[in-house]
Amino acid sequence: MLRNPENKYRPFAAPQLSGRKWPSRTVQQAPIWMSTDLRDGNQSLIEPMSIAQKLEFFDMLVQIGFKEIEVGFPSASQTDFDFVRTLIEEKRIPDDVTIEVLVQSREALIARTFEALQGVPRAIVHLYSALCPSFRKIVFNQPKEEVKALAVEGTRLIRQYADAQPETHWIYQYSPETFSMTELAFAREVCDAVAQTWRPTRQHKMILNLPATVEAAMPNVYADQIEWMDRNLGYRDSIVLSVHPHNDRGTAVAAAELALLAGADRIEGCLFGNGERTGNVDLVTLALNLYTQGIDPGLDFSEIDAVRRVVERCNQIPVHPRHPYAGDLVHTAFSGSHQDAIRKGFAQQQPGAFWEVPYLPIDPADIGRNYDAVIRVNSQSGKGGSTYLLERGMGFTPPRRVQIEFSHAVQAVTDESGEEMTGAAICALFAREYFDVAGPLQRASGKGLHWNSRDIPVPNVSAAAGASMPETQAHAISQALQPFAGQPVEITSYEMLHTANGQVAVFAGCRIGGQAPCFGVGIGSDEADAVLDALVSGINRAVASTLWPVAAQKAAA
Repeated sequence: MLRNPENKYRPFAAPQLSGRKWPSRTVQQAPIWMSTDLRDGNQSLIEPMSIAQKLEFFDMLVQIGFKEIEVGFPSASQTDFDFVRTLIEEKRIPDDVTIEVLVQSREALIARTFEALQGVPRAIVHLYSALCPSFRKIVFNQPKEEVKALAVEGTRLIRQYADAQPETHWIYQYSPETFSMTELAFAREVCDAVAQTWRPTRQHKMILNLPATVEAAMPNVYADQIEWMDRNLGYRDSIVLSVHPHNDRGTAVAAAELALLAGADRIEGCLFGNGERTGNVDLVTLALNLYTQGIDPGLDFSEIDAVRRVVERCNQIPVHPRHPYAGDLVHTAFSGSHQDAIRKGFAQQQPGAFWEVPYLPIDPADIGRNYDAVIRVNSQSGKGGSTYLLERGMGFTPPRRVQIEFSHAVQAVTDESGEEMTGAAICALFAREYFDVAGPLQRASGKGLHWNSRDIPVPNVSAAAGASMPETQAHAISQALQPFAGQPVEITSYEMLHTANGQVAVFAGCRIGGQAPCFGVGIGSDEADAVLDALVSGINRAVASTLWPVAAQKAAA
């Protein structure tokens, strides 16, 4: 890279726009959406779609709710020509959907385009021509007058061919290609000349599409350009003002949103941002951005994973796992503090209330996702993640101190493996840590206990003041264990709750010999059984813990 790029690259000159209004506006409704996946998106693929793939993609776009779909460039490709004919002859176009085709300003190509559209009930014919200085100088070697004349002549020819097929409702669209790099006054001059030739009315509007063919400036500059055109165009009340942002600077979504504020009525783009070079603007992100602001986008992405699978299969390009809304990992938190906030957010979220879950701008369920991938556990995770997965997998929320203790076990496993732990693996580890732990204390038949096969009398007690009967029994049992353990046995904490399937879960903190407590867990349909299982779990974990001196363990044995 150059140390002095100013000697090679020219900064973009922002338009002079006084009293701009777009910064103080808010988007109130969805734009008209136009998918160009089957044309602009298709021509960017290493292997363009077959007719079968395009039919599958077209049907999906219709199902999502697109009413305008650019289906191809029939004068430039036999596949596109045949695809357009298939849509028309097999009557695959719903009554409320308008197909669009692209064409250059050459009579032979325009004639071929209208041949492809023969018999279509309704269609948009889209003419484009480049206007910017670099194209005029380098590509065309033509002055402004000739570039303008080319656009006007193409418009006249399309008008002529359209008039010859009055049974079709024709809509005309013109794109001054490379608009964002064209002098605004010249862009307006050409667009006004085109509109003067077509003569749109309020009842039969034409589409004027202003593309950022190459994204060359910050999105606020594009917004200024759109607002300038919105203010100064002739025939403005008879024009649908459209934008077609590309993503060369990585800000196409922002440019499209600001363009809506600046006066645009319509947006062209592709699902998941496919398109030439860095891609077209991403319509999935745009639509769901509106949705999270309480605006109905008019597009249905309630099964976003199914949409993604079709796009990936037809485009042979994977959707990035961090893609907004649709990626595999976009609703996933590995960070412990994030997981804790999300878990608490889910716990407080009430049906019918405004969505307010930290780190999740959209409810995954609204786009067909479940909550299984929201929190995933690796070595960066804390107690929140493993607790959330336990809640979903085992139907209960351990007390906070148990959460902290168990998170250390999870951390040890993930640190050693360096890999993620699934929800099933978390639940299996919890069972191994708390239910399957071996030690000197075992359950006997009925309500009895053994210490290294020696019977322990389980006392009959009455509930102490302010305590439940199982809690009182747990403390009494701890006293009965001391002669066998050779150390003081203490129940430091006791909590009981009901699981999602109606069972009783008991969590008992057990301390031996004054060391730090270990927790035991017991689950069952009977409170007394759950208490005994929790004590067996906790005492055996305390015995096995390195916190209990080895000499004391030998003495007890």
